Amino acid sequence: KTDKEIFAHLRRDHYSKQPVDDGLSSKIFDNYLEDLDPGRIFFTASDIGSFEPYRDRLDDALKKGDLEAAFAIYNRYQLRYIERLVYLIRILEESIEDIDFSQDESILTDRSEAPWPADRTDLEHLWSKTLKGDILNLLLDGKSNEEITEMLLKRYRSQLNRAQQTKSEDVFQRYMNSFTRTFDPHSQYFSPRSTENFNINMSLSLEGIGAMLTTENEYTKIVRLVPAGPADKAGELKPDDRIIGVGQGTDGEIVDVVGWRLDDVVDLIRGPKGSTVQLMIIPADAVDDHHTRIIKIVRNTVKLEEQAAKSEVITLKRGDSEYRLGVITIPTFYLDVDALRSGDRNYRSTTRDVRNLLAGLESENIDGIIIDLRDNGGGSLQEANSLTGLFITRGPVVQIKYANQRVEKLYDRDPRIFYSGPLAVV
Repeated sequence: KTDKEIFAHLRRDHYSKQPVDDGLSSKIFDNYLEDLDPGRIFFTASDIGSFEPYRDRLDDALKKGDLEAAFAIYNRYQLRYIERLVYLIRILEESIEDIDFSQDESILTDRSEAPWPADRTDLEHLWSKTLKGDILNLLLDGKSNEEITEMLLKRYRSQLNRAQQTKSEDVFQRYMNSFTRTFDPHSQYFSPRSTENFNINMSLSLEGIGAMLTTENEYTKIVRLVPAGPADKAGELKPDDRIIGVGQGTDGEIVDVVGWRLDDVVDLIRGPKGSTVQLMIIPADAVDDHHTRIIKIVRNTVKLEEQAAKSEVITLKRGDSEYRLGVITIPTFYLDVDALRSGDRNYRSTTRDVRNLLAGLESENIDGIIIDLRDNGGGSLQEANSLTGLFITRGPVVQIKYANQRVEKLYDRDPRIFYSGPLAVV
């Protein structure tokens, strides 16, 4: 159903009126193979040959919501990916001292235009050379054979574990984006989980405990706590603690999460404001992995301040003069749409934050301002428009032309200027 909706939406509403035909099907086919195997180290020539009948059929399949081709290709990729890791792990488990480094060999670092490996023997030759490259890099870094074996086994086993946790939604998202990229590079399909994360980044808030997590081997580990978040205020959870179980409520059953995907663990820990989550952890200072404890944290709204606009004052010298410059870094154009719609007067937005930062900088007698947008990935067009309005009197900021040729102009209609001094934008 989602396939059909995306297909109909792009065909009807996208600005780029692409003919949905065998030519488009061929582009989707190439995009998908490039996304899965850009280095051409998983598929063989015979694999690609078996996929070729799909090349001019994907357009018809998308119209009908038929995803057989997408999953057939992915399942073969998944098989090859796992075979590679099992092969490398087996070599390392035997002994890296038996690996022959005396041959005159080289690795092509960009294989995007290389021919597909002819067969399994060619694949294993490629995999063997990449393993040798990894080992040599670590030897040059001063590591011993024992250290190298331990590091690479840990790396490959971790990759194998993650590969075996792939879900159909992951495959669907990759395939749909291979389709949407044929229209333009910025049209994307977001899975429900990706959409949730996008909305969190736009509102700079979520409901949970306020802990940044990562995966280390089979464990979910605390990287850091969000300042003033529920976990930080509770004072029991610490960086490097490992979470091995999660329970809901004050006395709910603890679910073992060792070996789980990180996003699945996150789903269990997040929850509505005011609810309680139990975490079974191995503390960072535990003498062994059998030393565990259970902590209870009441979830609350967590503000992601580190992703908000921020300012600093730098001093630069030119000749005999010193200048104090205010630098405002804006990582994204964020807007808490739900808070705005609900009438919350304290809703979060880039424009409101930057306006406050400008007032603070001007009170420090700065000589000029630099707006840093270098790492800004975009976000709310409404915010980009209103932010521009802080620096101009009034007038059009951007034009939008729609697929039906209608043109819309976004204006700054507020004549006020909140900063009129020397300004640079990078």
